[in-house]
Amino acid sequence: MALGRHKGRQSELLVTWAEMPRSPGHAFYDRLQAELLSAGFDAFVEGQCAPYYAARQGRPSLPPGRYFRMLLVGYFEGIDSERGLEWRCADSLSLREFLRLGEREAVPDHSWLSRTRARLPIEVHDAVFTWVLQRLAERGLVKGERIGVDASTMEANAALRAIVRRDSGESYREMLVRMAQESGIETPTAEDLIRLDRKRKGKTLSNAEWESPTDPDARIAKLKDGRTRLAYKPEHALDLDTGAVVAAEMHSADRGDTA
Repeated sequence: MALGRHKGRQSELLVTWAEMPRSPGHAFYDRLQAELLSAGFDAFVEGQCAPYYAARQGRPSLPPGRYFRMLLVGYFEGIDSERGLEWRCADSLSLREFLRLGEREAVPDHSWLSRTRARLPIEVHDAVFTWVLQRLAERGLVKGERIGVDASTMEANAALRAIVRRDSGESYREMLVRMAQESGIETPTAEDLIRLDRKRKGKTLSNAEWESPTDPDARIAKLKDGRTRLAYKPEHALDLDTGAVVAAEMHSADRGDTA
């Protein structure tokens, strides 16, 4: 039933269940859903996440099973943006059914995804990854005879311009202001600081001396496109015979691939 307005008064429009839009289903996600349900996926992830949720306080949370299903969608469809993931799931009736959403339930927005990701520690995500890997092994989808390992460099969610010195907590701009004042410029302008930064010697940023106050584990590194940013180095191992990801690790960006 939907409500509308007509000449200043409210009218009702009745729609039968048969007329509601339905998805014919998606072969891949339907099969995946059946595997998850038969293996007790929702009960498992709820048990893993229970210690990090309040029993009676706060707003209704994003169900763990739905959260991890959205991560699966992002992986299978190559979506690394939480906004993009929200839009993709909202735009597809088959994905709404995969997320087990009711007809009137909204797709979790990107802010709920961010909050849930921040709430759940890496150990919970690792436990879910291991659970999925066990299901793959039970189905014979992991051979383990030929393993390929690859690493890349991923930009961190931290600004390079906000780094501070590890020893004093002094920011990069504060350091430039201090150096300008020591050189005789009492009230340096932005142009003065830029000119000083260009001319000064030894301005290479060292991870031993600088860190991000919001993400201390991020490291200063050069990305593949040549930009210098705060970054991490993700690495994964792949079963070459079946395509199954058997390991995924995150390393410091200043470590070499061979290490």
